[in-house]
Amino acid sequence: MNTLIQTAIQMMNKARAPYSNYKVGAAVETVDGKIIGGCNVENSSYSISNCAERTALFTAVAEGYSQFKSMAVATENGGSPCGACRQVIWELCGDIPIYICNENGLVNETSSGALLPNPFDESKLK
Repeated sequence: MNTLIQTAIQMMNKARAPYSNYKVGAAVETVDGKIIGGCNVENSSYSISNCAERTALFTAVAEGYSQFKSMAVATENGGSPCGACRQVIWELCGDIPIYICNENGLVNETSSGALLPNPFDESKLK
């Protein structure tokens, strides 16, 4: 867990956040122990910006990973994932531990199921 959290904290430094100045780092751990980081990347057209959580997960998927064990999210004040990220985390990871961190380390441990109760998923499409 410490490497996962440290990676998320380090990823904050790579964030591109010229508009909000709210840097976010994230890291996802695959079931075989690989840790993949991501950061938020803002755009002047806000709606096409990308959150750190989705950057980490989409990078992991692009690298061929599809099973995840846990995720850490780091912000200066221990902020939680947005609604869109909660949906993507649920879709790609199911119910996994989520470690919410600030620049100094762990603030709160929760789960993707707690962050997104009654999720919309493939079972609703049948």
